[in-house]
Amino acid sequence: MQITMTDGAVEQIKNKLPAGDGELKLAFDTEDCGCAVTGVPTLWITDRPNKQDVRAEGTPIPVWYDKHHELYFEDRMTLDYEPSRGDFVLKSRGQIYNAKMRLVDKRQQH
Repeated sequence: MQITMTDGAVEQIKNKLPAGDGELKLAFDTEDCGCAVTGVPTLWITDRPNKQDVRAEGTPIPVWYDKHHELYFEDRMTLDYEPSRGDFVLKSRGQIYNAKMRLVDKRQQH
């Protein structure tokens, strides 16, 4: 999977995730969705990648994702930032995955 980040997305992530202070993960969050195939793409800050996580290509900031969730996404996507709403946008040439994506801190201690 390749993720291109816009300058706005990079700036916002760097503001919220200083280097060496956690890992960025693209999660397919199924919590409270009722079904394992019904989920919402979300950005998480985590302590470290899990064993099943792999790193996306093409990103200036490392982005991890669960290898098992790869089927929910296209091979090439773009992560953008919409300053008027304060939301990230995950999109591809064919669709918008999430136009109101938040960066959620999931670290144990922060």
